Amino acid sequence: MPDQNRFAFGENWASFLSSLDRVAVDEARRSLQRLLQTDSLSGKCFLDVGSGSGLFSLAAVQMGACVTSIDLDPNSVRCTQDLRDRLRDRLGDFLASSDVDLSDDVSERWQVQSTSVLHQDAMRQLGTFDVVYSWGVLHHTGDMDRAISMAAERVAPGGQFAIAIYNDQGGGSRRWLAIKRGYHRLPVWLRPIYVGLVASVYELKFALARLASGRNPLPFQDWKLKKRDRGMSAWHDWVDWVGGLPFEVAKPESVILPLVQEGFRLENLSTVGSGWGCNEFVFRLR
Repeated sequence: MPDQNRFAFGENWASFLSSLDRVAVDEARRSLQRLLQTDSLSGKCFLDVGSGSGLFSLAAVQMGACVTSIDLDPNSVRCTQDLRDRLRDRLGDFLASSDVDLSDDVSERWQVQSTSVLHQDAMRQLGTFDVVYSWGVLHHTGDMDRAISMAAERVAPGGQFAIAIYNDQGGGSRRWLAIKRGYHRLPVWLRPIYVGLVASVYELKFALARLASGRNPLPFQDWKLKKRDRGMSAWHDWVDWVGGLPFEVAKPESVILPLVQEGFRLENLSTVGSGWGCNEFVFRLR
């Protein structure tokens, strides 16, 4: 029986893919390049844990990697497969920015599986990878610390481990948990209205902050920057944020220290300070 408190991430991703364009694809690729601090993944094996829409798996393929995408959500698996098939069948204009010749069978270069990061045997069967990537996923598993550990075990010696985890704001995070639980108590038809109301309150706060600092209070520039950063539309990001359960958070040090003890070295770190959102980490296994 489905968990009624687990957000339907795959449904949101399917809606996002219906309006996917070249701009989002290119921005996702640039975002991945910035995070990993490289322009090419040629010859690398890349594991995308919680692939969602498949957008960043696509970016990794375009950068030259052989990619394995996994997700627990059936709709997310279908989204990733659909995006892979669109690339294979030359549907859309995604090929123009690829670093590699994709005239071979894309299905061999890009594998998609229905797997949970918490399933120990299934994860071990995947083998190890030069890059293990999981952006904004492991805090939604219901067992974040174990999920981070399980994903980290798939990193090959010398490989990179790139993750993004919700920042622990203390009381602010507890308020967001209450907001998320409120979303799941509502009937499905009321949820978009609820998202709109929550987003409106926060967008008003952001507008006032921009105005107080002498900036244009309208949100369009911030929305443009969000799309530039992750290729994500503002609306789908709000739906994901307001509805996203399970929900766990962590301070940067509580992510960094256990992984350092397991032989990882921190290579790249981007935090949101005391704010809300995801802290980004890139480690390398010694």
